[in-house]
Amino acid sequence: MLSYDYVKCSDLKQAFDALKANEHAFPLAGGTDLMVGMRGGKFVPRLLVDIKGLEELKVLKEDSAGITIGSAVTLNQIALFEPVVKNAAPLAAGAHSVGSYPIRNRATLAGNLCNASPAADTAAPLYSLGAIINLVGPDQQRSMPIEEFFLGPGKTALQKGELVHSILIPKPYPAGKGVYIKASRTGSVDLSTVGVAVQNWGGKVRIAVGAVAPTPVRALAVEKAVNEGGEKDWARAAKQVHDDISPITDLRGSREYRYHIAEVLVRRGLEQTMGV
Repeated sequence: MLSYDYVKCSDLKQAFDALKANEHAFPLAGGTDLMVGMRGGKFVPRLLVDIKGLEELKVLKEDSAGITIGSAVTLNQIALFEPVVKNAAPLAAGAHSVGSYPIRNRATLAGNLCNASPAADTAAPLYSLGAIINLVGPDQQRSMPIEEFFLGPGKTALQKGELVHSILIPKPYPAGKGVYIKASRTGSVDLSTVGVAVQNWGGKVRIAVGAVAPTPVRALAVEKAVNEGGEKDWARAAKQVHDDISPITDLRGSREYRYHIAEVLVRRGLEQTMGV
């Protein structure tokens, strides 16, 4: 039976002190991945550091910098936030596609990212939007593009004692339509077999693909064909995604299937955002 201590933090300093004092301390926000991992033996905490009540981590706002999403903001809040729906449609769709409605009432965007799953439904949308991850620790604050945050399956750029403070969707927003398209074994409440985010940036395209490599990846070969080569045959452009991905075979799909479905979803995304 699991045995651990619990502390509900009133400010970030208390959280940092708790994380520093116990080598086996885990931060708790939504907890939807953490609790599953604890039951399965993946995580064995000695202390849970509850940060979900910290007001500065619950910020969800739009200002001159863009859209700021605190690390304790839930996925349902994000999916329904009008500035996200209007200006960051792939993220709204990605957030809405995670789990079930009750799960999304608890799960956070930061948690979905910190889990560092290549199949995270919010990651590819954030890649396509040029998102910035803001980190905070006891002695420093730093920011980085989301591409630098993911290091590998289950691995991020977070240093010991650091937390994700917020995620920024920076201005200027993309001038064009964006979509997130997910293929999974069931219609809902399932991890993606392949997830593709396609964002039109005023006639240029930015594409990211999840669940096809150790981290989410940009479809740079497809982008080059469209943005620099002027390719308008979306089926031909989509074939270039094979150069950008390195899928594996697992329970959710074979390597060959992932190559095929990634091409299909990229083509559909181009059709929906750049015109048939």
